[in-house]
Amino acid sequence: MVNRCGLLTNTEEPVPLKSIEVQLEVKDHVATVVSTLNYENKEDKPIEAVFVFPLPGDAAVCHFSAQIGQKHIVAEVKDKQQAKEEYDHALSSGQQAFLLEGSEEISDIFSLKVGSLPPGESASIGLEYVTELAVQADDGLRFCLPAVLNPRYQPQGSESPSVQVTSVPASLVPYSLSFSVQVSSPHAISKVESSCSLEPLQYLNTDQTQATVKLAAGHKFDRDIELLIYYKDAHQPTAVVEAGQASAKPGSLMGDPVVMVSLYPEFPQSVMSSHTSCGEFVFLIDRSGSMGCRMNQKRPQETRISSARDTLLLLLKSLPMGCYFNIYSFGSTFEHIFPKSMEYNEMTMEEALRKVEKMKDDLGGTDILQPLQHIYSQPCIPSHPRQLFVFTDGEVGNTKEVIDLVKKNSGSHRCFSFGIGEGASSALINGIAKEGGGHAQFITGTDRMQPKVMQSLKFALQPSVEDISVSWDLPKGVSATILSPPITTLFQGQRSLIYAQLTGKSSETTEGSVTVKFTKLFELYLKISLLSVCRLTVHRLAARTVICSLELEWKPNGQQNEEIKKKVVELSVQSGVSSFFTAFIAINKDSPESVQGPLRCRIIPTPLYRAPDEDEVEEIRDLPPLKEPLLQLISLQKAAGYWLLDQDLAAVLEKPSDEVEKAKPASNEVWASILALIWLHGFKLDAKEEWELLSMKAASWIKAQNGNISRILLLFTVCD
Repeated sequence: MVNRCGLLTNTEEPVPLKSIEVQLEVKDHVATVVSTLNYENKEDKPIEAVFVFPLPGDAAVCHFSAQIGQKHIVAEVKDKQQAKEEYDHALSSGQQAFLLEGSEEISDIFSLKVGSLPPGESASIGLEYVTELAVQADDGLRFCLPAVLNPRYQPQGSESPSVQVTSVPASLVPYSLSFSVQVSSPHAISKVESSCSLEPLQYLNTDQTQATVKLAAGHKFDRDIELLIYYKDAHQPTAVVEAGQASAKPGSLMGDPVVMVSLYPEFPQSVMSSHTSCGEFVFLIDRSGSMGCRMNQKRPQETRISSARDTLLLLLKSLPMGCYFNIYSFGSTFEHIFPKSMEYNEMTMEEALRKVEKMKDDLGGTDILQPLQHIYSQPCIPSHPRQLFVFTDGEVGNTKEVIDLVKKNSGSHRCFSFGIGEGASSALINGIAKEGGGHAQFITGTDRMQPKVMQSLKFALQPSVEDISVSWDLPKGVSATILSPPITTLFQGQRSLIYAQLTGKSSETTEGSVTVKFTKLFELYLKISLLSVCRLTVHRLAARTVICSLELEWKPNGQQNEEIKKKVVELSVQSGVSSFFTAFIAINKDSPESVQGPLRCRIIPTPLYRAPDEDEVEEIRDLPPLKEPLLQLISLQKAAGYWLLDQDLAAVLEKPSDEVEKAKPASNEVWASILALIWLHGFKLDAKEEWELLSMKAASWIKAQNGNISRILLLFTVCD
């Protein structure tokens, strides 16, 4: 009989994982994460513990070790099949073994196996990874420690993922988590915010370039741990040179110095002030059952799908006349509002809004591949660049297939992605935006979807800066080989990293420079000190960049597959960075006694963001819908940008119709539009990001009617 003591799952099975300790070190815009997982077997038989957990999709796992008593075992990176065979052989021989592998289908899910843990014995597992921090629309650097792992939807006909997910509601997670952060940067740290409760930020020096912060006690595992880090002078470019590994072969990526150049430019006003009126805007909306979840507890009426409907209202009102658009929605199947993209005008906008209003979370699963295939099968419209906006809670099992499809069509469009809610796949959201040349945003906690989406629409309406070139001025005898994919386009608010391997030596000087030219508009010049630091963080990120590029070239039944796999495995083993085709393996070969008896398998659960049950869904649907005055006003705007002077507008302004009309110094539509603009500026300035584009459209329409904007001042006598 099993001795049921210690931590138990919801099925009354003992859980050998006692606690997780996470230490985050942020240096400028790169994060190093060191996790320690503490296990203890309180049963009377040996066990194998299996823990499936999420990591950031672009994380470079670079260290895996086990501490058993006084014995410290460091894992090796090997071909995945070889590592699995060695693990199985070790267990059958009674040896303790540890295996860490990523899913080949879902790059943000890892499986950790702790094999042959004898009764009464403890083990501490060390896991380290490095990752780049994404820049948000408000200049914050986003780090997310995924704590929530939702089951991933697997479309019919696709292979089941090799890694299976076991999740429980957050309240039943049977282990604890501690999380501490240390931040350092050449720039002063303005603030650190989080979706979770933090202890106060502690600065470590007077210039505030170093600080620490901790997660407050009592984390409930009901959300991912998201940090937003803000620096002063965030747009300054930086360059870091890192020395090669002394034990590595000279001329190899790990043996040579590597430079990382970070670009986050502020474009000249001449670029920012010009908005395009061309474009084909395609909106792809998730309507799976999980979209019925509440956005947050503070606004119980607002579900993910209702927020998506409100966001579509803003998007449709903000589009420029003369562009083209269409709206797709998907679940297990997909629908589209028009058979093909239609020209944006009053009639098509109103038809689209009528159908958007009826959208519900009623299409089943999350098969995003089919609608994407249909969108890409539609011919592009000449002189109207395609801009794709994808909204999903991101719980899919064929991530790689989806990203491959976006990359295949990257030459004909830009892709902007939005991960909604806790547990959204960072691999999917970041992957399709990166391959589609767009921007990724995550909406979690108390975030509002609308301002983040409107920021991305501004990016899409800006002319992209293209023809980007990079030139190096290095000492004689030193050359640079760029490892990153070429930067083809860049827009305001987008951060790009350039990794380059420096080959050769020079005794002349220790300085060089790099110049990045953005067409004929402007250029960035950055000095580089060749006096390099000795950490391997930049090397590992560079190796991960090269590995990811190679992995995306791998296709099912592809002719070059074996050659690609060979390159990936070779670089993965050399750099110690994980890949699709490799795994970390550690075996305790010095154990004095072999572990006897059959192993009990213990599956360690991860937190699940629980979807509402039927009663909760009905409760949410019974709540009266939110009728925000801002959305009411926006819904009254016409496609061309103006408002009608009628009772509906007067009701939003909270003025009698006759009082509004009595002060009219211009035509009905011009006066109504001026009233609407003044109301926005006077009462909703805090939501300017949401209505800025549609107000610009209204102002342009007024100007085209020879409207005198100075008469706006008269409105204050009406609004007071």
